[in-house]
Amino acid sequence: MTLPATDGERGVYAISVAADLVGMGVQNLRLYEARGLLDPERTSGGTRRYSPNDLDRLRRIGDLLHAGLNLAGIGMVLDLERQNARLREEQEVPPWPTVVTTTRTPRSRKPTDSTKNSRPTPP
Repeated sequence: MTLPATDGERGVYAISVAADLVGMGVQNLRLYEARGLLDPERTSGGTRRYSPNDLDRLRRIGDLLHAGLNLAGIGMVLDLERQNARLREEQEVPPWPTVVTTTRTPRSRKPTDSTKNSRPTPP
């Protein structure tokens, strides 16, 4: 059973529309997919469908290209960003329950009547 995609993950844009929205050429989108930087959804006929999340990723790729990175470097940066996001999520929700302990003040050790004069009796 597959879970329904959220709005940000559902592929709704054809490749030409996606290219126009992010200001890139269609061939660039195909190249980024071939290099593993992007994995758009496909229809049963094989047509690519780009989601809003894919468009955000394409914009990030464009920013990194403008910063001077090559496609191999961009792949590494995107992987590190994904790992970083996953680690941050793990920190927010610990996989085990949180145990809360309280501290009590120690009881005083004042001698009581029963212990003051008690000595073991000889056999």
